[in-house]
Amino acid sequence: MRMNRFGRNQRFRVSLYSKWRTYPILFIILGACADILIAQNMNQGGLSERIQKLTDAIATTEAQLEQSQRQIVEMQKQLKALQQQIAEGTSNQTVPVSPGSTSSSTTQPVDTSSALQDIRDRQAMQEAQIATQEQTKVESASKYPVKITGLLLFNGFVNTQAVDMPATPTLAISGPGSTGAAVKQTVLGFDARGPHLLGASSYADLRVDFDGVPQSSLTPGTYSGTYSPSATLLRLRTAHAGLQWDHTEAYFSLDRSILNPDTPTSLTAVAFPALAWSGNLWTWNPQAGVTQEIPVSPSSSLQLQAALIDVGDALLSLPTTAGATPGVSPSGAEQSRWPGVEAHVAILGPKSNDGNGDHFGLGGYFAPHLTTMGRRIDAWAGTADARLLFPARMELTGSFYRGQSLGGLGAGAFKDFTYYQDPDTGNYYAHPLDDIGGWAQLKEKINQLVELNGAFGIDNAFAGELRRYSVAGGPLYQNFSRNRTYTGNVIFSPSAYLQLSLEYRHLESSPVLSPSTASNVIGLGAGLKF
Repeated sequence: MRMNRFGRNQRFRVSLYSKWRTYPILFIILGACADILIAQNMNQGGLSERIQKLTDAIATTEAQLEQSQRQIVEMQKQLKALQQQIAEGTSNQTVPVSPGSTSSSTTQPVDTSSALQDIRDRQAMQEAQIATQEQTKVESASKYPVKITGLLLFNGFVNTQAVDMPATPTLAISGPGSTGAAVKQTVLGFDARGPHLLGASSYADLRVDFDGVPQSSLTPGTYSGTYSPSATLLRLRTAHAGLQWDHTEAYFSLDRSILNPDTPTSLTAVAFPALAWSGNLWTWNPQAGVTQEIPVSPSSSLQLQAALIDVGDALLSLPTTAGATPGVSPSGAEQSRWPGVEAHVAILGPKSNDGNGDHFGLGGYFAPHLTTMGRRIDAWAGTADARLLFPARMELTGSFYRGQSLGGLGAGAFKDFTYYQDPDTGNYYAHPLDDIGGWAQLKEKINQLVELNGAFGIDNAFAGELRRYSVAGGPLYQNFSRNRTYTGNVIFSPSAYLQLSLEYRHLESSPVLSPSTASNVIGLGAGLKF
């Protein structure tokens, strides 16, 4: 019975569109009248026939208008009855059935919650369909709404000393500086909404950029020129899909760890987020998890998160053994045949007008690894994170960690372990590397157009452990123990879709066998959102 009522709702909406379709009929009538005036010399029999057709068309139009009016009155009565049920707080009431209904009963039961959800679903679907009439429609196979988003980003850069990647530097090395420009940090995204399943709304999103590199390359950005045959430009950044209830969410994603819920703000560090490899656990790894929020007051809640994570290898890994099977080798975490686990608990405070709010969280992480030499290494971490909102639009955000073998999360001085090869036997000896670090950012929103950001991050692998395995002239990341970054930027947003930025960054990297190297980075950013 409830479905009949909603069927009438649908017919009511269709009738409104039908009402608009009567206007073309009126134009046809007027055109026919003009034909009559022009055809005065036609014989009387033909003129009478035309007049009869016009009379029939007018009668049909009047009947349609009268039927639409009756349907409007009927739906107004039913809507009033439904509003009365909601006000009385009842979960199962009766709604009068109109005299013209084909139902054999005079009343029908209504489940208020499901009725409201059905109305919201239909309304959301119709609003999305109406909105697409004024723009180019993106059609999906599922027929559910899909939106294309993105950031067309141009970056100019000046590096006073050599860095690992000129356009997106994360590490200072010895050598001359560089100057240039790039657009490869441009981001393209897709957002989609799906059907309601098990009482939850479904969603999905995807982000890609053009900062991809050959898989065989150890250091990103080593190819020369955008059209180099070795370049792999398109790169998958993040992806999310899940089911969301009022206080529960089940999802899978490719994103940074739940241990690091925030990230520093920058318009020149996008391909590699700001403070990457300097205290920001930024790397994007496959995860599947559950989030549960427990309200503790009208404006605050307790958030519980748990997830399984497939952690990738760090940039520095043990060489592949001779005679290994050709192809893409599994990561150290995958060779262990056990997934990594992570958990996070946070207290969420009231949200401000821009959707942000205070929070304080604690997290933990554990993932077994198996090296190519058969050595088992356990990666683990304990974390703390916070966001504090102050008066005058000021905000302090930060994260801290202490752990072991954190290269797969974006720490550990670019490695999970340090190793040494015996020159006599050729055997490798690996040792898991302890690590400590974190980052903090102070944000000041002067107004809706201008914001200022200042941040500092540090990643510090234990030099005492690293020094015993260091090798002069070894691979780029093998001897680095500490990486620090100081950064500050101003972001100007003259409109909601245009952003301009000037940023200064100071990189300071410290190997264990040579003096520290530093580079000053000046960056310009111009981004157009779409």
